[in-house]
Amino acid sequence: MKKPIIIILAMVLLLFAGCSNSGNSGSEKHIDTTKDELILAVGNEPETGFDPALGWGQYGSPLFQSTLLKRDHDLNVTYDAATGYEVSDNGKVWTVKLRDDVVFSDGKPLRAEDVQFTYETALTSDSVLDLNILDKVVVKDPVTVEFHLYEANSTFLHSLLTLGIIPKHSYGDQYAENPIGSGPYKLVQWDKGQQIIIESNPNYYGKRPFFKRITFLFLNEDAAFAAAKAGQVDMAYIPASFSKNEVPGMVLESIQSVDNRGIMFPYVSSGEKTDDGQEIGNDVTADIAIRKAINVAIDRDALVDGILEGYGTPGYSAADGLPWFNEETKFEDGDVNAGKEILAKADWKDKNGDGVLEKDGLKAAFTLLYPASDVTRQSLAIAVADMVKPLGITINVEGKSWDEIENLMHSNAVMMGWGSHDPIEIYNLFSSKMAGMDYYNSGFYSNPKVDEYLEKALLSKNEQEAIGYWKKAQWDGATGFSLKGDAPWAWLVNIDHLYLVNENLNIGEQRIQPHGHGWPITDNLVDWKWDEK
Repeated sequence: MKKPIIIILAMVLLLFAGCSNSGNSGSEKHIDTTKDELILAVGNEPETGFDPALGWGQYGSPLFQSTLLKRDHDLNVTYDAATGYEVSDNGKVWTVKLRDDVVFSDGKPLRAEDVQFTYETALTSDSVLDLNILDKVVVKDPVTVEFHLYEANSTFLHSLLTLGIIPKHSYGDQYAENPIGSGPYKLVQWDKGQQIIIESNPNYYGKRPFFKRITFLFLNEDAAFAAAKAGQVDMAYIPASFSKNEVPGMVLESIQSVDNRGIMFPYVSSGEKTDDGQEIGNDVTADIAIRKAINVAIDRDALVDGILEGYGTPGYSAADGLPWFNEETKFEDGDVNAGKEILAKADWKDKNGDGVLEKDGLKAAFTLLYPASDVTRQSLAIAVADMVKPLGITINVEGKSWDEIENLMHSNAVMMGWGSHDPIEIYNLFSSKMAGMDYYNSGFYSNPKVDEYLEKALLSKNEQEAIGYWKKAQWDGATGFSLKGDAPWAWLVNIDHLYLVNENLNIGEQRIQPHGHGWPITDNLVDWKWDEK
């Protein structure tokens, strides 16, 4: 077995650290543009391995497996292992036609029974995958498969886009460690806690990747940055706090994302409890004037510049920049005076001159929780508290563990983060049916008209029809869950994903990336190459 690169890298980094004050790191490299190997440090080691039935590939290419469909650079739906699909008039039956030239890396052909096996296995895997809408999968012939749903659901499309196909003939308990698939790469070595090494799959039916061998190192952000400075990796994922440091031989790639951060407000008044005894509601944030005033007073551009070092965009929703985002919901922010007017009209007043507004004996003060280990969320929470203080609103910022937050999030505002290429996330965050379900609608937001639009979006027979309803749920001209409507959230920023990249490496056209789980940068790995010099 090849000696783990990470062991060699550790010695190099120690040596590098000892001479890092010498000015020039000596890491300038003359790249051989015929070299077909890469070393990357772009994300964490997947906890459950490389089994799509357990969630592998939900936030980036599954690499080792094919999916039935895929999205292009503009997030339009195209084909991967499938050649087409149809949805029945009642929206309950999806018929997918497969390519007849797809084989697994062991040489066995991929057929409809493998697709059936994949979805049936994922359905019972008790993983992050949610396939409860799926009734059964029927094999019609070797290249035709039918998915029967309990009811029409437009977001079933996301499963066809992200769930990698596993082989029925060789799947077993050790599959996550030794995946067999029909994707562009195959796994050849996994040194747990350290690295994986992958090689191109000679049986792949699609575009042949330029790079035949790639090593993924599992490094934290500090170590990845040090490795980039030492010239030991061709790409490293870094936080915004490292972005101002120039690294010889590397360029900074800033990729737009829908990896958002925002404040979830408890939407209802206090008084109720969950079945587990957790308090529900907050009398301050239940007032729409408080939520709207905070939204308009926050200067999102200042948050992007001051906390994200300019690498991000203002956040207005859970889906900024995606096809189902309603552009009409954007608004002018950073306007404290407008916020004061909203509060004054709602009869919030500073009656004793202490700088904090009151209404019916209630102080305009509440707690904002954030995960204590997340410096970015902490900084955002503190900055927002400072920005709204001139309104006469006091936000008490507290860092907690996620376990603590989980017990408090129905009665306190929480700094959360979301962002997905699947519009079902909108449903999960804003449907009254999801109130109190995990971390989704933890503020117990409810609007019957919004619920109507969300249900119609789900029941749509195709994505384009559904998009109209997703947009109306945000704002239909009279109501919605955006700021123009009920404002149950104050979305703040979308965080750009930052990578230090070898100056000779061309990573192709990147699409907007989802929330920062997995390895989303690998979606177009087959397009990467060295630039001609």
